[in-house]
Amino acid sequence: MGFAGAMAVAMVVDALVGWPSPLFARIGHPVTWLGWLIAAIDTGWNRSSDPPALRRVAGFAGALVVIMLSAAIGWMLQSLLPWGWVQILLIGVLAWPLVALRSLHDHVAAVANPLLGGDIAAAREAVSRIVGREPAALDEAGIARAAIESLAENASDGIVAPVFWGALFGLPGIFGYKAINTLDSMIGHRSERHEAFGWAAARIDDVANFIPARLTGFLFVLLAPRRSEALSCMTRDARRHRSPNAGWPEAAMAGALGVRLSGPRIYHDSISNEPWLNEGARDPLAADISHALTIYRRAMLLLAGALAILAFA
Repeated sequence: MGFAGAMAVAMVVDALVGWPSPLFARIGHPVTWLGWLIAAIDTGWNRSSDPPALRRVAGFAGALVVIMLSAAIGWMLQSLLPWGWVQILLIGVLAWPLVALRSLHDHVAAVANPLLGGDIAAAREAVSRIVGREPAALDEAGIARAAIESLAENASDGIVAPVFWGALFGLPGIFGYKAINTLDSMIGHRSERHEAFGWAAARIDDVANFIPARLTGFLFVLLAPRRSEALSCMTRDARRHRSPNAGWPEAAMAGALGVRLSGPRIYHDSISNEPWLNEGARDPLAADISHALTIYRRAMLLLAGALAILAFA
């Protein structure tokens, strides 16, 4: 389990420094590089004149190209590294940009801080950077709910899942997963343009996140102040979520905090009637975002510690 140690290194480095703004300004970020490739394939291969079946095949082929190329680059880099602890450290450093531990924390904290101070306008602006729902329609409970849901879901997609695949396969695993996740975020939604072309990307992402989402939920349960409620809510309500995976960490967090999450929301003037998670509980407040961040920090510390123990074992 040498790769587990490398993923622990990646988590520690990201927790300490994140992805510095000067570095982003100079070279961008690996996810933006992936985005350029996916956008080029979407522009060239996703033709509106083609029938849906052909667009679905083209989308599947495009997804394979992006995933296989990313994994191949990871394998090539890994094969060039020396063996032993030097390899583990270097893999950890190379994997670090693909672990969004600090970024997620900072973006959610940027919502909590003004909301705790009563600045609804600033909180709406901050939450609009991490969710797609209409911010003007959000009151304190809506803002808190959006921030907590984003924290729970992205803890799985942004940290646990890449670390999971990286621990199993090293750089090919984490590079390949990040390609899958970026494909889903860019083309895996049910818009008119991407209903067929992004079908494969969405299904592949569902498979890749199946285990990590449930692992994230159980991490939240273990660190919850209300463990029994968190476990009960997760096992009862996770499957009610529109996503086969996001419901697990979100339902676990809802039970851990004793609040209701999901529910109806507005996207671009249209109402999406999502079912409630932990229906009957109270609405979340600004303080609940801070409590969710505490659970998140402890869960990530537990995950990093478990990876380190696996590496030494």
